[in-house]
Amino acid sequence: MEELNLFVKSIFIDNMIFAYFLGMCSYIAVSKNVKTAFGLGIAVTFMLVVTLPLNYMLDKYVLQEGALSWLGDSFKDVDLSFLNLIMFIAVIASATQLVEMAVEKFSPSLYNSLGIFLPLIAVNCAILGGALFMQQKDFGSALTATVYGAGSGIGWLLAIVGIAAIREKIAYSDIPKPLKGLGITFIITGLMGIAFMSFLGIKL
Repeated sequence: MEELNLFVKSIFIDNMIFAYFLGMCSYIAVSKNVKTAFGLGIAVTFMLVVTLPLNYMLDKYVLQEGALSWLGDSFKDVDLSFLNLIMFIAVIASATQLVEMAVEKFSPSLYNSLGIFLPLIAVNCAILGGALFMQQKDFGSALTATVYGAGSGIGWLLAIVGIAAIREKIAYSDIPKPLKGLGITFIITGLMGIAFMSFLGIKL
C-alpha cells in the first residue's frame, strides 16, 4: 500500500514538471508533436526506472558513511558521500548511452526526430532530481526507489504528451501574434499545473 501511495503521489502530486519544473528544456523543445513527445517520455521513464534503483544501491552500499563495512572493520568509518552527485551523474550518463544506442538501432525515425535531446537525457534535471529526491526521502528498499522512478517517469510522460497534444490542436487556432509559440505554451503549462493541483487531496 505504501508503494501504491508513493506511485500515485509521484505521478499526480509531486509531478516533476508541474510541482518542481524539472526537465523543462526538453518538455518545451520536444513537445511539438505527440509521437516524438511520447518517445522521449518513454525514454525518460525508462531512465528513471533503471537509474534510481542503481543509484539507491550505490548510495546505500558504497557512498554513505559506514556503507563499506561489509568489506571489513577497517572500512566501517569510510564516508564517500561527497561523491554522491558525480557518481549519480556517471550512472545516468552510462545508462543514457545504452538508451541512445538502443533507440538508434530499433527506431531510427524516433532517433532522428529527437535529435540532440536524446543524448541530453544524461543532463535532464528530472532524472538527476529523481535520484536526489530518492536520497532525500531515504527510501527503505530498491523496490521503493524503482516505484518512485516509475511514477516520476509516468508523470513526466503524461505532462509532455499532454502539452504536445494541445500544441498540435492550437496550431490551427487563432492565437494573438505576441502569444504564438513559447508564450501560449507557458500559459498552457501554468494552467495544466493548476489542474494538477486538484490532485493534492488524494488520500489512499
